[in-house]
Amino acid sequence: MTDSLNAAGEFAPAHTFSTQDGEAFQPDHSAERAISDDAVAASDEAQAAAEPNGFLTLDLAPELIKACMDLGYTQPTTVQNKVIPLALPTDSAEKGAKKYIDLMVSSQTGSGKTAAFLLPVLHTLLKQMAQAEADERQAYEEAVAQAAAKGEAPPKRPKRKDPTNARNFKAPTPGALIVCPTRELAQQVAHDAIDLVQHCRGLRVANIVGGMPYQLQIAKLQNANLVVATPGRLLDLQRSMQIKLDQVQFLVVDEADRMLDLGFSDDLAEINQLTIDRKQTMMFSATFAPRIQQLAARVMREPQRVTIDNPQEKHVNIKQVLYWADNAQHKRKLLDHWLRDTGINQAIVFASTQIECDGLANDLQQDGFDAVALHGALSQGLRNRRLMALRQGQVQILVATDVAARGIDVPTITHVFNFGLPMKAEDYTHRIGRTGRAGRDGLAITFAELRDRRKIFDIEAYTRQPIKAEVVAGLEPKQRIPEAPRPGFAARNGGGRDARGPGRGFAGPREGGFGGGDRRGGFADAGTREFRGAAREGFSYERKGGFNDRFAGQGAPRGDFAPRKDFAPRADAGAPRADFAPRKDFAARADFAPRKPAAGKPAGFAKPGNGGKVFVPRDAKKRPARTAG
Repeated sequence: MTDSLNAAGEFAPAHTFSTQDGEAFQPDHSAERAISDDAVAASDEAQAAAEPNGFLTLDLAPELIKACMDLGYTQPTTVQNKVIPLALPTDSAEKGAKKYIDLMVSSQTGSGKTAAFLLPVLHTLLKQMAQAEADERQAYEEAVAQAAAKGEAPPKRPKRKDPTNARNFKAPTPGALIVCPTRELAQQVAHDAIDLVQHCRGLRVANIVGGMPYQLQIAKLQNANLVVATPGRLLDLQRSMQIKLDQVQFLVVDEADRMLDLGFSDDLAEINQLTIDRKQTMMFSATFAPRIQQLAARVMREPQRVTIDNPQEKHVNIKQVLYWADNAQHKRKLLDHWLRDTGINQAIVFASTQIECDGLANDLQQDGFDAVALHGALSQGLRNRRLMALRQGQVQILVATDVAARGIDVPTITHVFNFGLPMKAEDYTHRIGRTGRAGRDGLAITFAELRDRRKIFDIEAYTRQPIKAEVVAGLEPKQRIPEAPRPGFAARNGGGRDARGPGRGFAGPREGGFGGGDRRGGFADAGTREFRGAAREGFSYERKGGFNDRFAGQGAPRGDFAPRKDFAPRADAGAPRADFAPRKDFAARADFAPRKPAAGKPAGFAKPGNGGKVFVPRDAKKRPARTAG
């Protein structure tokens, strides 16, 4: 994809793409849409020309403002307006010292949070580099003046050593570190940082991710001021003494919630100890969940919270649609119907597993679609090439797992398809955030089977937004679909699993909803609103009488209960048997008699057939009888 400058000198993306053969093609859009796009572009240009550049009010470096103008950014977003002034250093009470504030920021995906932490960090690094150069220049001028006063030759400036020579190797000591959970997100952040420093002299950005050759990344680390990395590869290089983190001044943790989901808690603790002398810490997360607050308490000092857009805020420029399907084949037909829409520029199809991702990509290629797969099992080089082909317009459809739910910023993506539902409800908001970026309109389409309705309810509860269910003519589901809106939808105030209370139903504690807390509705009534939470006719859970009175008092006996008419007590009940008599042959044994105790010994008894041996009771052995006197 090629870009051009408009008449006002601003950056304007062109809608022309190139194929693998190098031939250019134009997407097939209707005439009405082309006219509307031209009208919107003309109005945007006129508005941008009339309004002043909003970044000038943020006191950023001129090099950064110029880079923003080249990228087409003239007005900062809401999160940038609030975060950048707080992230910039202020004068402290101590002379010559600067005061920094730790920040916890919760912002919606696609709101411009990447530039919100990149711009203040790059601005501070530029100021420090300029100050260091001024101090070095002043020191050299003083040395020249002293040499002239003594009549000596002026000192020579030190020569720059070749960093490619192994003898001159020195472990880099970056001043800023940005940690990201996934490789794609780290590469996207590094790409944005490189675009912002295009007019900054001497400021280097390095990207450190797994799956890439070590020697290539070690070479890129030389003289790097800003490092964007994933935790695993960063700690590997640190342990092998290829990088030192003791001089890091600014630490940024991007997508902290995803970082904890992937099990990087111990790695974050180690990075915190390695950068313990830093001046500022910024943490960006989708929500302020308790686990995020616990992480912030360990790595931050009195952080200030900034909440811009929570996940419950509605995406005004993204239309969300739900299609119910009977089975996987039905979902496949619905996807094929939508992918043949001529209004699709580029699209992402999300799958649940890597196997499903590969299979779906192969099926789409067999059907004639320009589709590739992207998931964590692929090599990093192949993932980079496929993402680059997507950004350059060489690929129309990207079939991916949740590894692509964050970090892909391609403005030409017009559609997002949830072929497989995410494992967590919060990942849904990141998925649909891949479209509708940079103020454009997007469409998010979700395909779900009836067995997936629990996940759909969780997504609606988390986002606090109902997803409108629609049907395609000729592809209607044969099974009965749940009605919308679901009962008790607006009564929840927290969303998700934490807001359901003690009951499991969505209508409140122990009040129906998918079977209900009192288990009276059943699965057969889960889709009908009027029967949910109500008892079936002619059925009661009250305990009946009888059954040995184990449940006596817990319920009234049945009205039609009566004892059997043919029941009568036995006549001989309660009387001894007539044929019962003691055995006639029973008599006491004649040889059994207690033995007289011998003089001075305790009393005992003799057991017959034992030779007249006397058995003494146990307590008599322990405590002999006391004699009088």
